Amino acid sequence: MPARRFEKGVLEMKTILKNTLEKEKTMMRETYCNTLIDMAKEDPRVMALDADLISSSGMKPFQKAFPDRMINCGIQEANMIGVASGLSATGKIPFAHTFGPFASRRVMDQVFLSCAYAKLNVKILGSDPGVTAAYNGGTHMPFEDAAVMLAVPGAIVVEPTDTVMLESVLRELKEQYGVAYIRMMRKNAVGIYEKGTEFKIGKGITIKDGRDLTIIASGILVAEALAAAAELEKSGVSARVVDLFTWKPIDAELIEACAKDTGAIVTAENHNTLCGLGTQVAGVLARTTPAPMEMVGIHDEFGEVGTEDYLRKRFKLTAEEIVKASNAVLKRK
Repeated sequence: MPARRFEKGVLEMKTILKNTLEKEKTMMRETYCNTLIDMAKEDPRVMALDADLISSSGMKPFQKAFPDRMINCGIQEANMIGVASGLSATGKIPFAHTFGPFASRRVMDQVFLSCAYAKLNVKILGSDPGVTAAYNGGTHMPFEDAAVMLAVPGAIVVEPTDTVMLESVLRELKEQYGVAYIRMMRKNAVGIYEKGTEFKIGKGITIKDGRDLTIIASGILVAEALAAAAELEKSGVSARVVDLFTWKPIDAELIEACAKDTGAIVTAENHNTLCGLGTQVAGVLARTTPAPMEMVGIHDEFGEVGTEDYLRKRFKLTAEEIVKASNAVLKRK
C-alpha cells in the first residue's frame, strides 16, 4: 500500500486500516529509537535526552550510533528540560524522554517558562500514559499528563495509536517549530494502520463510518472503540469511529461534522475525563454544535498497581463500557 498523507477527516476504511487488528511485533519504544536514528542521520540538529531511562526507552542503539548526541541527564527531570531548552537555543532539535508524570507535572515550570514562554523548540515524550504504566503503579501512572500540557500556550499534544502513526508524528513534529508533548506507550500497541501511512497533526481520522453516533477515541482506546462499534452493529446501531490522536490543536471541523451527521458523541480516553480528550471535544460542541455526549475514561481517581488487562477493567477502559456509554447517549439523542 503506498504512503498517503491524509488532509481530511473522513477517509475510506480500506485505505488505512489493517485487515486484522492485533498486537504489533515491534514495540513503540523501538520505533521511537529507530525513527530518531534515521532523523539524526538526516539532520545533525537532532538530539536525544533521557532521565536515567535509556534502557527503558529503548534508546541504547541511538546512544551507540550517536554517543555525542545522547545525553543522560540522570534522575533530574526538570534539569533535563532546562538542558533541552538550552540545546534548542543553540539551534538543536532535542527530544527529551521520561515517564509521563515526570515529563509533565514534575517539569511544568521549566516547560512553561524555559521552553514555551521562551519560544524554543523542544519535543517531550511522556511514556506509559495511564494504565499502560501497569506495575509501576499510581506514582508512575499519569492520568493527568495531557491536562498539564494542554494548559501550555502553543504546545502541541498528541497520542500516537501505533508504531505507524508514531513514526509519522515524530517526523512531522521534527519539522514543526515549538513545544510538543507525545503520550507514548513503550511496549506493543494494537496495530491499526498500514505501514507507510502518514498523518496530519491537528486532523482526526474517521476509521469507520456510521450514522447513529460517533465514538471519538485516542491511544489504546481506538481498538476498543472499533470492538465496541462491531458489538453495537449486532443490535442495529451504526457507530462512526474517529481516531482523534491530536488533542491540541483539536480538529474542531471534524467534531462539528460528526455532531451534525450523527447527533451523539462518546469519547474514550486513557486519561482523566475531567481535563482531557473528552473535555476538549465537549468544548468544541458547546461552542458550535451542542449534542448529547458521554465520556469513557478515568473518573477523578489515582492509579494503582496491576496488569494492564486488570487495570483496563478496573478503570472501565473497555469496549463493553463504550457500548454502555453509547446506549446511554442514544437514549438522550
